[in-house]
Amino acid sequence: MELNLLEMLIRTTFAFFAILLLARIIGKKQISQLTFFHYVTGITFGSIAANISSEAETPFFDGLISLVWWAVLTLFVTFVTFKSKKARVLFDDRPMIVIQSGVILNDNLEKARLHMDELTMLLREQSIFSLDEVLHAIFETNGELTVLKKAPMRSATKEDVKIASPAPQFMPTELISDGKIIVKNLNELNLTEEWLLKKLSKKNIHSVKDVYYAQVLENGSLYISIKNASPPS
Repeated sequence: MELNLLEMLIRTTFAFFAILLLARIIGKKQISQLTFFHYVTGITFGSIAANISSEAETPFFDGLISLVWWAVLTLFVTFVTFKSKKARVLFDDRPMIVIQSGVILNDNLEKARLHMDELTMLLREQSIFSLDEVLHAIFETNGELTVLKKAPMRSATKEDVKIASPAPQFMPTELISDGKIIVKNLNELNLTEEWLLKKLSKKNIHSVKDVYYAQVLENGSLYISIKNASPPS
């Protein structure tokens, strides 16, 4: 296949300015990829522009028409979602509350297809290692987690008021997940199942199977979320 350098330079130049212009028309929401819809359309938008500039077999004006039409469809969907809440939910989905009043809503986690390892990872990304710090957490439509900490956690720290604080006894660690004890984590912390069961018993929990998630906190206490628990009213 013969490579026409001049043709490729011209195609790339036109594609470059076309995508800049169309991206400016589409707006900032598309660039920031606020939702799954914006993420998918952004990738496709770039892919079409790449084909125009690099694939000599693709007729230039066919590719340009495809690029412009994709931008028009994106603007149309954006307009529809702006006018209709139902359309907004259809195209963008809706935020999902995954922790409410300190209680993990495991049904909502399943609906969001988010497992506990992913939830704790998203919390750690916000420097939250203990679930006991969280009052509310919302899984946003762009895949990020918005967290409101409990009031005591939002106040001045001991370091702020110059009060000496003891070294943490434990690293916040998952001990029970979906009704099953994680023996490996217990062993790493030099804890026993007997110790764990006693902790549960003190909170009137007599079966590990009733526990959706349990985490040992820095001071040795347990954060516990019961399966299908309802947040306090």
